[in-house]
Amino acid sequence: MNITLHKSEITNRQSEVAITGSKSESNRLLLLQALYPEFKLENVSNSDDSNLMTNALSSEEKIVDIHHAGTAMRFLTAYFSIREGRETILTGSKRMKERPIKILVEALKELGAEISYEENEGYPPIKLQGKKLTKNKVSLQANVSSQYISALLLIASKLENGIELTLEGEITSVPYIKMTLALLDEIGIESSFIGNTIIVKPTTNNQQPKTLTVESDWSSASYYFSIVALCQPGTEITLSSYKEHSLQGDSSLVEIYKHFGVSTIFNGNSMTLKKEGNEGKPLALDLVNAPDIAQTIAVTCFALGISCDLTGLHTLKIKETDRLVALKTEIEKLGGEVEITDKSLHLSASKTIKEMVPIATYNDHRMAMAFAPLALKTNLIIEDAMVVSKSYPTFWDDLESIGFQISK
Repeated sequence: MNITLHKSEITNRQSEVAITGSKSESNRLLLLQALYPEFKLENVSNSDDSNLMTNALSSEEKIVDIHHAGTAMRFLTAYFSIREGRETILTGSKRMKERPIKILVEALKELGAEISYEENEGYPPIKLQGKKLTKNKVSLQANVSSQYISALLLIASKLENGIELTLEGEITSVPYIKMTLALLDEIGIESSFIGNTIIVKPTTNNQQPKTLTVESDWSSASYYFSIVALCQPGTEITLSSYKEHSLQGDSSLVEIYKHFGVSTIFNGNSMTLKKEGNEGKPLALDLVNAPDIAQTIAVTCFALGISCDLTGLHTLKIKETDRLVALKTEIEKLGGEVEITDKSLHLSASKTIKEMVPIATYNDHRMAMAFAPLALKTNLIIEDAMVVSKSYPTFWDDLESIGFQISK
């Protein structure tokens, strides 16, 4: 379904929005809950990805289809490899079959896992014969997706001898690795991360029953940072539930959006974003630790006529789409000028934004949501708008609640 976003303004200068739990935290905790059923979870993400993760973890079917859910594919590859006596075929959408899984499969095989490819070498679908893994030493290139690393860490405490994971080279996406280790610590699993070596100790005892509350999703908050940046000074939007000292790498938004005149005030479990003043000068950022907010930042800069150089984006090429190519294509349709490499994006300042441009979303939720704030500057069309359900199903309703004019 396509929707039209009519040129809008935030009429209520003090809006409030409640955002569902973080997809990143939810998917990690859902897997840990499957391994340790004594835990209860609150504020779990209502995203498609987390629903798919929940269903896959409880499925007794031989074939498990996770559609577009990349995080689920990585985490479940590790999970089903240790489900002793169970054979599972893990598959997904056409795009998922083009997304590499070989690095994780090879690491699991190094630990003794039994995994084979059903179609193309190095790509889903894969067949997993669950078994007890007794080896504990494995190495990975440090610049790979952190989801490969987290997948190994999440199952590590259930391996007979735990895991000693050596990361070779310069580590990327450190916040996501630290998030995983912090969640392990929260449920009493012992780990260490010293230099380039991560150790997770095995846990044989049952854990104490506990309820864990998932923090709301910072990636979803990014679109409101963008909206406030595009508003008049004095505009405020309050979001819940957020921690000032968050585990999520995308919480770097607080510092980044100061550049656009947005201040962040924490009060209990909520944060208020306020437009204080004018936007800044050209922006240069290394987003290696927070690549998921690159689309939001690029569109914010385009909307404000600010040039930017964004680097550290090599993982964007293997997401739901090649996000660098998609950003270049859609921003240039709107009148912008973009250059990309395989790991960076360079946007030239432009004061012109074309009207009623249809924005293609490429089966990518973040393309739809990142471009939505442009409705504060122009009329535009978002194609396949319900793709947002992958991470934020109520996104369009929440935008309407703060003053966006949307027609379907």
